[in-house]
Amino acid sequence: MKKVTAGRDSLGEFAPKFAQINDDVLFGEVWAREKELSPRDRSLVTVTALMAGGILDSSLQYHLQTAKENGITKDEIAEILTHAAFYVGWPKAWAAFWMAKEIWTD
Repeated sequence: MKKVTAGRDSLGEFAPKFAQINDDVLFGEVWAREKELSPRDRSLVTVTALMAGGILDSSLQYHLQTAKENGITKDEIAEILTHAAFYVGWPKAWAAFWMAKEIWTD
């Protein structure tokens, strides 16, 4: 997995500790535990969790793109979002589908 610097890039000067934890712990340690859970499966869980929590902004967009890069296909993301819609809410699914449609269009 490539080294993530998004925290430092975005918030490094304003919130250096938060940025360090984001980059080094969340992405550097948790996401790096590929033996315990594959990046593909982590993406599936993360997209679903963000959708469930109503985090329908650039965070979801980033993780949808990451899911695609981690091998989740257009058909699989459509099935994941459809399934989750019944548990987390139809409007959240619509928002997630709009983002996913843009990412898987090519």
